[in-house]
Amino acid sequence: MTEKLHKVLADLGVGSRREMERWISANRVKVNGVIATLGDRVGEHETIVVDGHNVRDSQTKKKRPRIIIYHKPEGEITSRKDPEGRKSVFDSLPSLNKERWVSVGRLDFNTAGLMIFTTDGELANELMHPRNQIEREYVCRVMATEVDEAMLKRLVEGVELEDGPANFTRLAAMRGESVNRWFSVSLTEGKNREVRRLWESQGVMVNRLKRVAYGSVVLPSFLGQGRWLELTPKEMKGVYRMANLKPKADLSWLPSEVERYERQVARLRRGGNK
Repeated sequence: MTEKLHKVLADLGVGSRREMERWISANRVKVNGVIATLGDRVGEHETIVVDGHNVRDSQTKKKRPRIIIYHKPEGEITSRKDPEGRKSVFDSLPSLNKERWVSVGRLDFNTAGLMIFTTDGELANELMHPRNQIEREYVCRVMATEVDEAMLKRLVEGVELEDGPANFTRLAAMRGESVNRWFSVSLTEGKNREVRRLWESQGVMVNRLKRVAYGSVVLPSFLGQGRWLELTPKEMKGVYRMANLKPKADLSWLPSEVERYERQVARLRRGGNK
């Protein structure tokens, strides 16, 4: 049995399917010593090399997938490298051996909040795919004087953006300040800057934006900015259900891993190191 090469690479956690297609097109991938091309299929026993590194061996296929959440601060980019030298979210993540963190979607430079990373590229792809209709929840702050009920109704019913129609699936007013109002908003698409652009379509600028949930995964109150936390096996199973996938390996933890997780949570609750 064979599978598409870009899918196999994504499953190994090298990157997303779309990213792997670009790498194959850029001649960065070899199969059995031969430069791969888009559309190639590979079997279980073929050697796959990316940028000179063997990314699949007998041990790699047996590795348990990992999922972590990260509390992104404002002022970090979500790509791996930046010509301007700005800090990347990847700089704060735990190191991996022969694997690669794949981000589930992105947040723009000035947006804070929940990000999900996994070593399972297929899982990341399904979590981002529009067909799964996974809801993303944000809290946002806008100028109070610029908002009225008719505007809020339009944002829920739908407006036309430059890349097509869009709307909030849920919109609820939260606390207010002297000149600002906070809202909780949700949507099921991951278009670039979609929350900001929806408000901008009504002439309103968002001055604070934070993602607080991605489907069933909620940002814990004790997870400070710039900190990450591993998901437990139970939480990981919930993420796979959300993506309509079955885990490729046993997700159970050893007792030592449970103890390490509990110590990490205790440190995070005290505001300590990662």
